[in-house]
Amino acid sequence: MVKYGVSTQTTIADSVRLVGIGVHSGDRVAVTLHPSDANTGIVFLRTELPGRDVEIAANWKSVSATDLCTVVGDPSRATIATIEHLMAALRGLGVDNVLIEIDGAEVPVMDGSSRAFVEAIDQVGIVELSARRRMIKVLKPIRIENAHGWAELRPFDGSRFDVTIDFASPLIARQSMTLDLTPKSFRTEIAGARTFGFVKDLEKLLPMGLCRGSSLENSVAIRDDRVLNPEGLRFANEFVRHKMLDAIGDLALSGNPIMGLYRSYKGGHKMNFEALKALLSDRSAWTMVEMPVRRESPAAEIGAGMAAPVYGPETY
Repeated sequence: MVKYGVSTQTTIADSVRLVGIGVHSGDRVAVTLHPSDANTGIVFLRTELPGRDVEIAANWKSVSATDLCTVVGDPSRATIATIEHLMAALRGLGVDNVLIEIDGAEVPVMDGSSRAFVEAIDQVGIVELSARRRMIKVLKPIRIENAHGWAELRPFDGSRFDVTIDFASPLIARQSMTLDLTPKSFRTEIAGARTFGFVKDLEKLLPMGLCRGSSLENSVAIRDDRVLNPEGLRFANEFVRHKMLDAIGDLALSGNPIMGLYRSYKGGHKMNFEALKALLSDRSAWTMVEMPVRRESPAAEIGAGMAAPVYGPETY
């Protein structure tokens, strides 16, 4: 049995490998997650580049694009695209430190959700490190807006996400969801929600060299206000759940878990990033706090591969 401390940093117990295709590139990509030391955070390592390996820190300062997915790295040197589903799994399960070895420029989309990454982490388990976990505590409201929607971070004793989407398509329409993020709530409510798109948009993106790997195996496809996937939806409100998954992954680029409430209306990768950037660029809006040492009850002992709540109720 592994005792999982709520106040200390974590990593994974062993290396684990996944192989899939990039949803935009269509290329086959292998990803290996490796254990990492305390205070190293989440780091990507591109290994297929000629004559060199390139490290890219998974933090907000490394973000270089947010159009159809979240991209980190220097475009003149090396980037990693579509990182949000993997980042969501790491944050959702409370994994603080991992080296992500990857032999391509895009994280594989797998089934379009975070499920495969959760299963890979469960396969090897999560271990506690000796260093204390530190969190970014939101001190005052930060809000950004555009012509269509808004996003904000507000003080909150925990980690909560409150996401609303509103599409013209009657199949989706307006959907809202609020979640206190814990490993349990992420596993059961968010991890399996797949990315989605409209066939009419796909037909425009393919000639641009995008979405080459998109299929019914990794996306919910919508045409004429109906779902084309034979199995249908995994949740009645799978669309807003996936948007929350994206928000969890994008805000994981904070580098430390966030203690606060994240709310968005008609958001997306760009708005998630801009809200995070606005928060962390304003030094009066947040402070860094250490998690207090807390005595563990017998119920806190869990099997390898299972994650207990790392810092009270967490969410976006």
